[in-house]
Amino acid sequence: MVDIKTVGIIGAGQMGTGIAHVVALGGYDVLLHDVSQERLQQGLSVIEKNMTRQVSRGVIEPAAMEAAMKRIKPAGELQAVGGTDLAIEAATENEETKKTIFKALSPHLGPDTLLASNTSSISITRLASATDRPGKFIGLHFMNPAPVMKLVEIIRGIATDADTYETAVQFAQSLGKTTSNAEDFPAFIVNRILVPMINEAIYTLYEGVGTVDAIDTAMRLGANHPMGPLELGDFIGLDTVLSIMNVLYEGLADSKYRPCPLLVKYVEAGWLGRKSGRGFYDYRGDKPVPTR
Repeated sequence: MVDIKTVGIIGAGQMGTGIAHVVALGGYDVLLHDVSQERLQQGLSVIEKNMTRQVSRGVIEPAAMEAAMKRIKPAGELQAVGGTDLAIEAATENEETKKTIFKALSPHLGPDTLLASNTSSISITRLASATDRPGKFIGLHFMNPAPVMKLVEIIRGIATDADTYETAVQFAQSLGKTTSNAEDFPAFIVNRILVPMINEAIYTLYEGVGTVDAIDTAMRLGANHPMGPLELGDFIGLDTVLSIMNVLYEGLADSKYRPCPLLVKYVEAGWLGRKSGRGFYDYRGDKPVPTR
């Protein structure tokens, strides 16, 4: 089995920075890459900000933060990631984008480098087929936000070697995470259950059964959810919610997974949730206000 000491992370967005944060605190050296140098620098700032918050809350010691931040290095070029023991792709939830990254990275990989995708819905088997090492390819689905959430879903493709799986489990558990094995079917376990619930909440809004506030209040207080489903959709990103629903709808050919037309309209408008300033709530003021 591969002895993981260095980890490359491709994508310095919300998930990539969260994974880098956790992996560095776990004692691994991290190379963080993004095609945008601006986003890469922003990502490093976000990691420092989030670790500072953890220190202020007593979650980690200042010395642990200092050591972890020193372990994270920016990688301006994708090929630099090829020299790591484990490369984790955390780009946008788009199959062609992910395959393009893996194809570009493959020529620069060491013979024993393991590959992982943080995809939340896309077939691990298909992604692995775009690489030169399907046996060394696995799904490592960290939950968002990665520094807080305890679960990592581990998904084997049809060609994933047993050693790759065992190494992935040990790696995730070394970060203090609990692992859950999911078979390689559309959206795996968490999003197979969670995202259709968000989609159904949007249908409930679309059909006039309740307002944004009524639906989220009902699920927070009636089902004891920490966050209402529309608020959660905004937090995840409505483009990601739509992408996962499309994977489910196309992969399982069941009409119950049809994306709500209102979800499609919000994404078409660029109202993607927190990251764009508007979704089912408007985040541009002092407090979020429902947009419907």
